[in-house]
Amino acid sequence: MAPIPTPPEQPDDAPDSYVGLGAHAAEQQARERGWTTVRALPPGSIITMEYVAGRLNFEVRDDVVIRCWKG
Repeated sequence: MAPIPTPPEQPDDAPDSYVGLGAHAAEQQARERGWTTVRALPPGSIITMEYVAGRLNFEVRDDVVIRCWKG
């Protein structure tokens, strides 16, 4: 049986710190902190639930981050 892969380490970052920021500023800050993928989504978007290490998701309304989560 193949070994279970070890996911890469993620930045030690608090997703709540992005709430209230402008979408562009939040994305720039996330990339500076080491996130490899940053995804901005409108409220109520239908998305798949797969977890991607190194990805940070933003829910954005009127160009402001209203929710943020890892994966």
